[in-house]
Amino acid sequence: MPAFSATAPGKIILFGEHAVVYGRPAIAVPVTQVKARAIVTANPRGQPGQVDIHAPDVGLNAGLADLPKDHPLATAVYLAAERLQVRRIPACSLKVTSTIPLAAGLGSGAAVTVAILRAFSAFLGNPLPDEQVSELAFEVEKLHHGTPSGIDNNVVTYARPVYYVRGEPMQVITITRPFTIVIGDTGIPSPTARAVSDVRQAWEGNRDHHEALFDSAGAIADSARQAIESGNVELLGPLMDANHGLLVKMGVSCPELEHLVKAARTAGAFGAKLSGAGRGGNMIALVTPEIANKVANALQNAGAVNVLTTQVGG
Repeated sequence: MPAFSATAPGKIILFGEHAVVYGRPAIAVPVTQVKARAIVTANPRGQPGQVDIHAPDVGLNAGLADLPKDHPLATAVYLAAERLQVRRIPACSLKVTSTIPLAAGLGSGAAVTVAILRAFSAFLGNPLPDEQVSELAFEVEKLHHGTPSGIDNNVVTYARPVYYVRGEPMQVITITRPFTIVIGDTGIPSPTARAVSDVRQAWEGNRDHHEALFDSAGAIADSARQAIESGNVELLGPLMDANHGLLVKMGVSCPELEHLVKAARTAGAFGAKLSGAGRGGNMIALVTPEIANKVANALQNAGAVNVLTTQVGG
């Protein structure tokens, strides 16, 4: 029996993080240079229900039955089997690998889940459609992030730039003119659940102030969508700077992110901001292809532990 393999890309949020949890729009795009992969192989000698899981990137080597029911990898397997009404999973092995940095705001958790759901449902003989993959991945995202917005599972599943408002159908953005983003990793794990919880606590303490910040972030996301779809990508730089300023006021930046954002702007980036939950993780910078290497080198010199350059569209 052949092995069943599936991949899923990473992602970055261009605009609207945190505000998206409160019903404002956000824009996210896939990062295809990094990806998660899941491979399911039948085990003819195993007993029904025996699933051996190998995830070398996180040092996991265990049987499905030995993992807690709410373990993210186990949950993805159980959800796929449940959705396909498979009561007894055929004996198999599941190997999960990923080149997406963990806890860096690049959607590692969502990508791993999507890859598992696709590979496992194919192994069970009924590949799940994208809509169901995204729906189930959202359930697993709750284990990672507590109260996720839903944007990660959508952009990772469809591997397309998306405009997303919580509770509304996802909208794919048309990229009429490609643009280049440099991503700089602080090397500090980004505690998404904690950052989201802290913003909620601050919102509860001063709702008017934070609602105004969220409104401004939503307006920026709408302006960014217009700029992207009209091909006026130069306008994205100032919008990124403005969005970053709002995130600073929300309390989710940190000295390391500020240092990298400043380094990118000094090196000629048209705009830069943190991306994702903040308190660590990644920042992003809008550049032209001609200065991408210059900005990437500046980020490395400023202490970024990893730098990626990705083209959005095209």
